[in-house]
Amino acid sequence: MTIAAKQAEAARYLNRELSWLEFNQRVLNEALDPKVPLLERIKFFAITSSNLDEFFEVRVAGIKQRIESGVSERTVDGLTPVELLQAITRRVRRMSEQQFRCWREQLLPAMAEHGIRFLKVRELNKPDLAFVDRFYRSQVHPVITPLAVDPAHPFPHLHNRALNIIVRGETTLNGRAQERLVVVQVPVILPRLLRLPRADLRQDYVPLGSIIGYYLHALLPGTKILGHWHLRVLRNSELYIDEDDAANLLKAVENELHRRRKGDAVRLTVEHGCPPVVRQKLLGELGLAEEDLYIVDGPLNPSRMLAIVEENHAPELRDPPFLPPVSAMVRGQDDLFALIRQKDILLHHPYDSFDTVVQFLQQAAADAKVLAIKQTLYRTGGDPRIVGALMEAARNGKQVTAVVELKARFDEANNVAWAKRLEEAGVHVTYGLVGYKIHAKVTLVVRDEEEGIRRYLHLGTGNYNASTARIYTDISLFTARPDMGEDATNLFNLLTGICQFQGMNKLLLAPFELHTRMLAYIVRETDNARAGLPARIIAKMNSLVDEQVIDALYEASQAGVKVDLIVRGICCLRPGVAGLSETITVRSIVDRFLEHSRIFYFENACQPVMYLGSADWMPRNFFRRIEVVFPIEDGNLRDIIRNEFLELPLRDNQKVNVLQADGSYRRPVLSPGEPSCRSQMEFIARATKGTGPIEAAGLRQKQHPKVKVIRVPPGRL
Repeated sequence: MTIAAKQAEAARYLNRELSWLEFNQRVLNEALDPKVPLLERIKFFAITSSNLDEFFEVRVAGIKQRIESGVSERTVDGLTPVELLQAITRRVRRMSEQQFRCWREQLLPAMAEHGIRFLKVRELNKPDLAFVDRFYRSQVHPVITPLAVDPAHPFPHLHNRALNIIVRGETTLNGRAQERLVVVQVPVILPRLLRLPRADLRQDYVPLGSIIGYYLHALLPGTKILGHWHLRVLRNSELYIDEDDAANLLKAVENELHRRRKGDAVRLTVEHGCPPVVRQKLLGELGLAEEDLYIVDGPLNPSRMLAIVEENHAPELRDPPFLPPVSAMVRGQDDLFALIRQKDILLHHPYDSFDTVVQFLQQAAADAKVLAIKQTLYRTGGDPRIVGALMEAARNGKQVTAVVELKARFDEANNVAWAKRLEEAGVHVTYGLVGYKIHAKVTLVVRDEEEGIRRYLHLGTGNYNASTARIYTDISLFTARPDMGEDATNLFNLLTGICQFQGMNKLLLAPFELHTRMLAYIVRETDNARAGLPARIIAKMNSLVDEQVIDALYEASQAGVKVDLIVRGICCLRPGVAGLSETITVRSIVDRFLEHSRIFYFENACQPVMYLGSADWMPRNFFRRIEVVFPIEDGNLRDIIRNEFLELPLRDNQKVNVLQADGSYRRPVLSPGEPSCRSQMEFIARATKGTGPIEAAGLRQKQHPKVKVIRVPPGRL
């Protein structure tokens, strides 16, 4: 391929990592927006940094490994690993400078106006100083240890994400003054912010690092303190597990979690004012270069500021409260099984309460007719109701199987703990297929009824996690359709046994057929458009990366297919390019809730096809994960999702950013007289008024036709 051809090929795609950084900028923009309530701005400020931490620990760490290994292969957009790392560094520095200027010039003054202050120890009055002194002597001093840095004391290991203080001191030995460095590791068991006692509603805090810095003279007696500065290190946090060689996957994950804290350093953040000589010493000890250093004039770990958000309950500083109601589809129904036998049930979280999903599990655990429960668990969140229902079902003598994904990134320790508790309660716990993450969201309940064995399914786009269900937008489907039940049975047999994939009736399963089927649906729309038939694609997802899918969408656009994409995060497709993607639009919504549902709609010449599921259009979802994508067979439900869950976000002009061909995102400019639309607030308003999508659309479902219920051999439960 010629250089010109390579450049033309690279121009077809946006860079994955740089696209993710643009997503994080959209998160930061919520913190920058003065129209957003103050505590919500602080939340987005903290999330921006938490996102960046994970980005460096995983993505940047991987790029550095490729550079160290001598890999020079270019990305799809034409960058070498070195060029990509340089581009990331430039973009993160701009973002970081903007983020902390916002902290200093906007957030701090605004918090002070509302009685939220951050004080240094030297600013305290006598009563407050006495309170801090008691706290330091009783809880801090006994647990901190100064670690000298000299020929007799090697540089200590700095744990990933931990806050440390580097101290520059001077001691006198044999009449000669000597400069020395000391590292003080800030204990993770102590709160990062000490709230001072107040009789009124004021919130005055003293950072723990400031307290330790004030008492360094007591910690290092006989040492003249020349200066001290906070620092923080990020390390490679990817788990490296050879499952083929791991005799016990649970133990292998536990061992690897211990190693995570000691991975190679990838980023050093130091407090503003730290002198160059100290910075160079730190970089040398950590094996980092100057481009890995970030100097911050603000909190080194902004995610700790979430404690402020949690403690302050001033309603005027928050989004209006919203308590998700029980969906009209299940309201007043005590027997969910009877309801699901009649019709498919659709829930839209968080606008519909997730308690219905919990109720489904609890009812199954207590129902004497239920023979078996099988469930996939990716991020449980430690909700005792969900995992507790499985344990209760096992105690009630039911056959209970939990397929737990131990390698759910940064939830590994939590999932390991719950897997052990489930096993102790008698639940059969497995970890799926070697080499694949279990990302599917499926629960299968097998019930012995008068007509025979019947299978009930819950299929979702989000995790079985009641906490995230309050802040993530997701969709749940309950169904008793026999063909889907048969597919679910085959899925769990595949995950727990040594079965070979034999195909599915209705469900699409990655890594076996999801990719080819999605491509086939896109190609069919392309063919329909060329034949003059109605053609349209609407897809909603978290990320769009797969090159084959992008190329297929380009072909569809060139055939005249209107393609509307709602992609929250990474998007490597370039929309609106003449002759390539003129009919494609890409929108990203960042608002109060995290957009998380995946919906794929194909017009199919006025015979619409719609799938929902757990999979983004990324290579990892198509080829390295177990994903389930399920059809919406009920026409009324399909219309609701199409006309409400997709069209309303497409009309959003308040919290949406539209992707441009150059990779930038822009807020739409309203035309004179154009009504404003903020889709999430519209969903909240409808849920609060009891006029949700079903009622608003004036649609009611028909009951399922009478189906023959088959007897299933016990081994197929």
